Amino acid sequence: MTATTVTAPATTTRASTAGRLPLRYVLLETRRQLRNVKAMVFTFAIPIVMLLVFGAAYGGQTDPGTHLPFLVVTTLQMTAYGAMMAALSQAFALVNERSLGWNRQLRMTPLSGWAFLVSKLVSAMAFAAVSITLTFAVAILGMHASLGAGHWFAAGLGIWAGVVPFALIAILIGQFAKPAYAQPMFMVVFMGLSILGGLWVPLSVMPAWMGSVAHLLPSYWLNRIGQTGAGATGSAGMTEPTLVLLGWTVALAAVIVWRYQRDAARR
Repeated sequence: MTATTVTAPATTTRASTAGRLPLRYVLLETRRQLRNVKAMVFTFAIPIVMLLVFGAAYGGQTDPGTHLPFLVVTTLQMTAYGAMMAALSQAFALVNERSLGWNRQLRMTPLSGWAFLVSKLVSAMAFAAVSITLTFAVAILGMHASLGAGHWFAAGLGIWAGVVPFALIAILIGQFAKPAYAQPMFMVVFMGLSILGGLWVPLSVMPAWMGSVAHLLPSYWLNRIGQTGAGATGSAGMTEPTLVLLGWTVALAAVIVWRYQRDAARR
């Protein structure tokens, strides 16, 4: 009876701690990332500056492909660009954590691979949400971009949800890249997704082969889901971009959890 009385509370305490740990870590990670003021200013400023430059230059015209005002099209492109950059920038924090041995410490706790994945994903999504809100605010309040409230909401929500694969790409970079190679790897991935996905230059003015490549990349579909939410003509709806981005999400999440569990087995 004595042995049972002593063991049961200990087991209950460990289970309770394991249950509370993921939520605590998620909240801690999110607050920590949002306190990184230098990274936030740099990440948020670039898409806004590009919006001010390109939007002011061609804002009065109508885009022939979507039949949306060019300012709205530019806003959606820069919003997708900024949200993608906000999510991908989490890779640097992950690389630093791994180099300092923080990941090894986490694998000694009850934190599971999925909880680790969710904690990093939530902080990246919070970062992206701020970027989307600021870019929309500048376009609407500062540049008088014209679009219905419902379309703004649908476009912003679509872009925000579509950021998930990019947050997972950042986690994957953080799991594999060494500190010396993190910056080059980030630039290759980020620039490649931005240019080939049509976030900088419309694919209509690019070589035909780039259009074929773009359809394989999540960045192209991130822009498409924003345009669809904004009511672009000729859009086939949310189903296709949603399925493509979901496919990227499932594949990347499986690799990340596998990698985390493999590293945990080595401790």
